[in-house]
Parts: sequence; structure tokens; C-alpha cells
Amino acid sequence: MLVCSKCGREYPERFRLRCDCGGTLLVRHELPPGFSDALTGYLDMRRYLRLLPVSEEHLPEPVPAITPLSKLDIGDVTTFFKLEYLQPTGSFKDRGTWVTVAKLREEGIPEVILDSSGNAAISLAAFAGRAGITAHLFIPVHTNPGKLRLLRKLGAELHIVNGDRMTVHWDAVRFSEEKGLTYVSHWLNPYFIEGTKTVAFEAYEQLSVPDYVIAPAGSGTLFLGLWKGFSELKGMGEIEELPTFVAVQASGYESLCERSPVKSRLAEGIPITEPPRLEEMKAVLDETGTCVSVGDSEIARALKWLWERGFMVEPTSAVVLAALWRLQGSGFIPSGSRVLLPLTGSGLKTVEGI
Repeated sequence: MLVCSKCGREYPERFRLRCDCGGTLLVRHELPPGFSDALTGYLDMRRYLRLLPVSEEHLPEPVPAITPLSKLDIGDVTTFFKLEYLQPTGSFKDRGTWVTVAKLREEGIPEVILDSSGNAAISLAAFAGRAGITAHLFIPVHTNPGKLRLLRKLGAELHIVNGDRMTVHWDAVRFSEEKGLTYVSHWLNPYFIEGTKTVAFEAYEQLSVPDYVIAPAGSGTLFLGLWKGFSELKGMGEIEELPTFVAVQASGYESLCERSPVKSRLAEGIPITEPPRLEEMKAVLDETGTCVSVGDSEIARALKWLWERGFMVEPTSAVVLAALWRLQGSGFIPSGSRVLLPLTGSGLKTVEGI
């Protein structure tokens, strides 16, 4: 069922973005008695199919991968980089898109609208195109040229908006209302988070429970997915305690941290000042976590460090490493900790000439 995060009202598992009260929705289902009992024999994201609200017959192609971990010691902390940029379209967004498109196919929805800073649009263009679903994609005029060229090569129905990320969002909402088409915003879509929670399942199988999880938090789809995945593991009795969650935001666009007057230009994937799931993210931080904001000088340094070690990621991916360094410096993360850092998007999409 779908459950409202604000009033608790329940709805059947149909494609829906909000409660009648305006609250956001999450999928709640009966958990199996044990995590291992829920696993399938597949060696891709279908491994967790019994923990997802979709049926196998409606799954689109390609199937997102189980991504590897790369272990590195940074100072006196052991880090595990989860290489989400190795997904089919180069970002973790493929997980949420895959579940979303399966739900759209199940309900026979042929045409949809999405707003994005780039990666979610690329993901939907690829998966929806293969599934025969028309996708209208609203993106900012300042979208990275490499991502824009890739979207055009994918044959997407592009709507380029002259404005910031929130302007793009509201233009997409108006268009969906005017045309009577289904809006599939990954900011609001509960099925998208069902996809991103599988990062937690994989990480648990690969390294058990980390002490800290550091994730970008613009709209919160990955941050909340990680929290939901580890929470479900706890609900199944598989783990006793949740990790400490760190939400990383971009300078000048903070919604959880104190707002900075200096705006980041590098973290183009998370410049979201009014995320619809803000209260849900705050609740996670109240339960177990903290917020960190990073600026462009820190992001640039972290990006250089990552590229020099072969992690070909985009600047937004580097915010997690910048946050780790900040937290190590402040003493928040103690010596000997094990830290999970998802690297969310490929830098190869931002290279000129693709």
C-alpha cells in the first residue's frame, strides 16, 4: 500500500504522487521473515524483486546492475565507494526509473512528464523509449552540454526551460495539468524510492552495516532510499541498528543546512531549495544523522582526487568525499569508522564531443 508521510492515510498501490492532504507517499508492504528468504537467484537488481512493488512480467530493459564497492583507507577511516555511475545510463537514477517504468507498464500509462537536471532525464529517455512510453523531459537551459547532446541522441521530447531548477519543476507541473498527462517526478514518486533502496540491500550484502552513510541530498531520492533500505533490513530482523546518515547539500541551495550566500556551480545535480520530501529528510536526521554543506572549492578538490584514482565521476558525485573530509576534520567521524559513499553519476556524460 501507499502511506502518507504527513497524515498516515493509506492508498492502494497505484501510480500516485501525493496524498489528498498534500503529503508525500511511501510504499509500505509486509516484510518477509528474513532478508535471505526474499532473495532471488538473479545477479542484477531482480535479486530484490520480492521486496519491490512490481511484477516480473512488466520489468523493462535493461536491468540495472549490482554495482561494485571499491575499498580505500582515507586517513584513519575505511571508505567504501559504491560505484553507481556504472549503471546502464551512468547514474543511480536507473534504479528508480526501472521500478517506475515497470509500474507505468503495469498500469498501461503511455505518455509521461518528468523534470530533471540531467541524469534522471537521460535515464527515463532510455528506459521509457525501450518500453514504448513517450516521455516529455523538462530540463534547465544550463544543463551540461554533454548531457544535452546525449538526450537528443536518445530522441527525447525535450522542453528546455530558461530558469533555475525550481522553475523547471513548476513548468513541468503546469504542462502536465494543461495536457492531462501523468507527471512522474522522481522528487515525489514513491516507486522511485523503492528502486533506490536497493543500494542499501546491495551494500549490506557486500560489507554488512557501515557506521556512516554519506549521500547527496537535493531532492532526497537516494538519501531516503538508503534510509528505507536499511530500515527494512532492520524491520526484517536482519540488522539491529541503522547507520548514521549524512545528508550532503550544495552551498547556496541548502534546505536542511543553514543557507549559504555563495552558490555552488559545480553540484548541478542537487541545487534544490524546496524539496517536497524535506520533512521526511529532517525526520531521518532527527533519528540518526546530520547535514553538511560543501562549496565549489571543496568539490573541485574532491573531484580531482577521485579522477586521479580512476573514479570517472561528475562533480555532484564528489560532494560525498568533500563532506567526509569536512567531518573527519571536525572529529564527527571517529578513527576506525567504516563509511559508505555512493558515487552517483558518470563524468563521461559531461565530456565534450560525445
